[in-house]
Amino acid sequence: MGEHVIKLPDVGEGVAEAELVEWNVAVGDVVREDAILASVMTDKAAVEIPSPVEGTVTWLGGEVGDVIAVGSPLVRLEVAGEGNAAPDTPAGPATMSETAAEPEAAPAEAPVRAEPAPKPPAPRRSPAPPKRDAPPPVATGAPRREGEKPVASPAVRGRAREAGVDLRQVRGSGPAGRISHEDLDAFIEAGPQATPGTGLRADTSVTDVKVIGLRRRIAEKMALSKSRIAHITYVEEVDVTALEELRAQLNKTRQDSQPRLTILPFLMRAMVKAIAEQPAINAHYDDEAGVVHQYGGVHIGIAAQTPTGLVVPVVKHAEARDVWGCAAELNRLSDAAKAGSANRDELTGSTITITSLGAMGGLVTTPVINHPEVAIVGVNKIQVRPMWDGSQFLPRRMMNLSSSFDHRVVDGWDAAVFVQRIKALLEAPAMIFM
Repeated sequence: MGEHVIKLPDVGEGVAEAELVEWNVAVGDVVREDAILASVMTDKAAVEIPSPVEGTVTWLGGEVGDVIAVGSPLVRLEVAGEGNAAPDTPAGPATMSETAAEPEAAPAEAPVRAEPAPKPPAPRRSPAPPKRDAPPPVATGAPRREGEKPVASPAVRGRAREAGVDLRQVRGSGPAGRISHEDLDAFIEAGPQATPGTGLRADTSVTDVKVIGLRRRIAEKMALSKSRIAHITYVEEVDVTALEELRAQLNKTRQDSQPRLTILPFLMRAMVKAIAEQPAINAHYDDEAGVVHQYGGVHIGIAAQTPTGLVVPVVKHAEARDVWGCAAELNRLSDAAKAGSANRDELTGSTITITSLGAMGGLVTTPVINHPEVAIVGVNKIQVRPMWDGSQFLPRRMMNLSSSFDHRVVDGWDAAVFVQRIKALLEAPAMIFM
């Protein structure tokens, strides 16, 4: 029998490390060739690592949440034949023998020290005092009459405040119902008590959730954006009544090969036209070099919620796509993102981003710019509101755009001009097609 070491492969161009997000095997498992060993993540793209050989898992190279360098050992397998691990390399067998020896040494000493160990813990029996005072906390109902104040020393009151205990709910065992330290200890040990007359209990549980995988990537990205970018958010309402009528008509007459249109493809085309007049909005700001990179191609990232978290698939070259083309590509990328099959190229390279929560969009949002971009356009929900036309109120379909800009390189005036241009195009949608 030999040992085969599987190292973390190169999971993407320019990627030096990846985060371990899932183990599909455990030590002792027998795996077949091409069986998935683990999943790692880099740049929001999850990659599965298959086994190139058949064997038994003897060692795993980390825990979920660890960041592992490309080329580092990931899994060790016991295989038939010689394997690929050189027997004279100290890193392989030496590490394995050391880790194997420690567990065996511990049990050998444990029985010797385990015999006397139970007797020293005599203090554990000394909780006899609490037993004497145990009956009071078990009692049900209010410990004192309505409006009666609890009697306790300042020290007991201070401890109760720190522990978040309402002394009115603690039954005292001392004279005149005085609450002692033992009474307070017994109350805390008994756990939350039902509030008299309601049957409701306080929930003091705490659940620790490790931030790993995509959620950690999102956290790092948001922290980077907020720490580096000076955000300014500009909100404008848009009358999309005509646009919604046009969209409904186009969906009614569309061919079977054409996708259903949402409002986003129209917004994408409006942004392309507005960017043509203000190319500085379609850019990345390299704040370390002090350079703004303005792009000719409009690559629109669409912030999408998936079962695993927020991802941003990118519609490349929106300037070269019509409304139907934008819709088709948007649908394809959204499906891939939700299925977790979107590749690295489909999730990177955006020059400006749209964020939309659909019907949950609220009235106003303050979108966080996707670093190192300089602008993001936020879509809020559409709702019918009465609007004054100069002589009467009319029901109109209204939608707010909440857009954020990097105020270090985009002035407030330029931000307003950009949003007003998009507004004009959406309110007269025929102009989008001209």
